[in-house]
Amino acid sequence: MFSGGLDSILAAKLILDQGIEVEAVHFVSAFSVQEKGKGDIVAEAAKQLGIPLTTISVGNDYLRVIRNPKHGYGKNMNPCVDCRIFLLKKAKKYARKVGASFIFTGEVLDERPMSQHYKALKLVEEESGLKGRLLRPLSAKLLPETEIEKKGLVDREKLLAIRGRSRKPQIKLAEEYGIASYMTPAGGCLLTCKEYADKLRDLFQHKKRVSMADAALLKVGRHFRLGKNKIIVGRNETENKVLAETKSVADYFFEVADVVGPITILQGPKTKKAVETAAALTAFYSDAESDRVTVNYGRNKLDKRVVVPVPSQAEVARLRVGKC
Repeated sequence: MFSGGLDSILAAKLILDQGIEVEAVHFVSAFSVQEKGKGDIVAEAAKQLGIPLTTISVGNDYLRVIRNPKHGYGKNMNPCVDCRIFLLKKAKKYARKVGASFIFTGEVLDERPMSQHYKALKLVEEESGLKGRLLRPLSAKLLPETEIEKKGLVDREKLLAIRGRSRKPQIKLAEEYGIASYMTPAGGCLLTCKEYADKLRDLFQHKKRVSMADAALLKVGRHFRLGKNKIIVGRNETENKVLAETKSVADYFFEVADVVGPITILQGPKTKKAVETAAALTAFYSDAESDRVTVNYGRNKLDKRVVVPVPSQAEVARLRVGKC
């Protein structure tokens, strides 16, 4: 399992140095942080090691894990233990398909407080159906010997005993290996972001059937809640385009005519109050200079209009859900 970060690069290098053929498997979802060029960085990391890279997108079945995690959440909406179990089950299925002898990860004992302490590592191993068959090369000497090692598929003596949150051992090892290019450690999952978690929690509370497309849309625009209505206001030209392209046929969209400003999407019942609120938020974030603004709106085209007062900052803040 390959994130493209330093830990996974080093784990792969340790196994490669034993003359074992390695394939990098990288999982992505709507919750992956879309850093500029991140996909290229992961591909470059695999290329640097000379190993093939397979990218697997997880779908709506992943949302069931996020919505009701058996082992609970971390600080925000991050069910790290359940997530790890889910992804390892996917990896196990892929391993069978390609005839892989074993699965290994870049996990380091006690590096992450929720999912990488000793009990969590063993729990993940057992519930993923990989008890004794999951290797963590960077901390292997601190963990029970696996069937992989007992069978001689890998040499335990050539594995490591790294522990804790300090990155110094990994950085030193990277220097020894001549690995100069790797991602800096950072939150790679939006579920750990409070503001995104707030928006996802709100979505789960107000919608029974949530799709990955819904979760992905939480990354776009400013989000507001008015009872059963969700209102999304674009922050820039790129987001305006995304909102215009992804709106459902039932949604209204809003725009202030002849003024630079956002495109706004109104989801849910099209009541008078909902329409006026969506229009007011559109006016607030536009470059309109008057206190009352004419906003055009409609379902398929901007064939309706409403004149609304520009709301106060406090009124806008009361409706806002998250700020990530």
